Amino acid sequence: MRSFFVMNPNTAPKIQLLNGPDYREGYANSVQVRANLWDFFLMFGLVSQNSPDVVNIQNFQGVYLSPQQAKALVNVLQQNISQYESAFGEIHIEPQAPQGTGPVQ
Repeated sequence: MRSFFVMNPNTAPKIQLLNGPDYREGYANSVQVRANLWDFFLMFGLVSQNSPDVVNIQNFQGVYLSPQQAKALVNVLQQNISQYESAFGEIHIEPQAPQGTGPVQ
C-alpha cells in the first residue's frame, strides 16, 4: 500500500522553527560574499583595528546558500530594512574604500 502526501493549496503548512544542538548566535560587522554557478558563500566575521595601518577581520562562520535561498534572503532583508527605516530613519552606509584597496565588506 502506498500513501501520498497531498498538499491542500488552500491551507499553508504549519512551520515549526527548531534550534539544533549546534545552534549559536553571534554578532558580525563583516560579511564577505563569494558566488559560483551552484551556490553563494557568506563568510561572517568581526573587524577590529588596533593601529591606523592594519585592519583585522576574524572570520568565525561560513554559510553556503543556494541561488534561490540567496535571492529569498535579499527579499527578506529588503523588507526588514524598509520596515526598520520607516520606524527609525534612513540607514547610512559608511564610505567604502576605493576598489582594489582592500577586502570587500
